[in-house]
Amino acid sequence: MELDTAYMITVFVTMFVVIDPIGIAPLFLALTRGMTPGQRRRIAVRATMTAAFVLALFAFFGEALLGFVGISMPAFRIAGGILLFLTALDMLFERRTKRREDKTEEQHPDDPSIFPLAIPLMAGPGAIASVILLIGERPGGEGMITVLSITALVLIAMTLILMASSYLDRLIGKTGIDVITRILGMLLAALSVQFVLDGLAAFGFGPRPS
Repeated sequence: MELDTAYMITVFVTMFVVIDPIGIAPLFLALTRGMTPGQRRRIAVRATMTAAFVLALFAFFGEALLGFVGISMPAFRIAGGILLFLTALDMLFERRTKRREDKTEEQHPDDPSIFPLAIPLMAGPGAIASVILLIGERPGGEGMITVLSITALVLIAMTLILMASSYLDRLIGKTGIDVITRILGMLLAALSVQFVLDGLAAFGFGPRPS
C-alpha cells in the first residue's frame, strides 16, 4: 500500500486540532484538583482509552449508520465541514474553552475519566465527524488504517500531555495556551472549508477533489 503523505498530514492535523490535547490539559488539572500524581495517571489512561473505543466504533460503523438513515458521504462531508468550522470559530474566540470550563463546573465527580473527559471533551461531535469524514476521503483499508493509527498516536500524545499537564501549565502559562489554541483554530478553519468544497464538488459544484 503506497503511503499518501499529504493525506496522513491532513489526518494528523485534523485529529490533533479537534481532539486538542493542549487545550484539554488545563481542564484536566481543574477536574483532578487535589488528586495524587498516580490518580491523575490512571484517570488520563482511562479517559483516552474510552475515547479511543468511541472513535474506533464510529470509524468502523459510522458510514454504515449514515447509509442506514439515507445520508450520503458528500452530504455528511458538507455538514461535518460546517460543524468543524463552527468549532474553529469557537477556538479562535475562546468560546470552546469557556464551554468546557462550564462543563467542569457543572459536575465534579470522583472519577471524571468517562464524563466529561472522554465524552464529550475528547470524543466529541467534532472528533466523531472528523473520523467518519477522513475515512470517507480514502474508502477501504487505506483510510481506515491511516485514520485509526494516527488517531491512536494523537490519543497517546494526549495521555502523555495529561500526565505532564502540571509541568505544561507552569511552562507555557495561560497566555501561551491561548495563542496555541488560536493557531490550531485557524488550521481547523482551513481544513473544514476544504471538507465543504470537496462535498460540493462531489455534487457537481466545482472541480472534483483529487
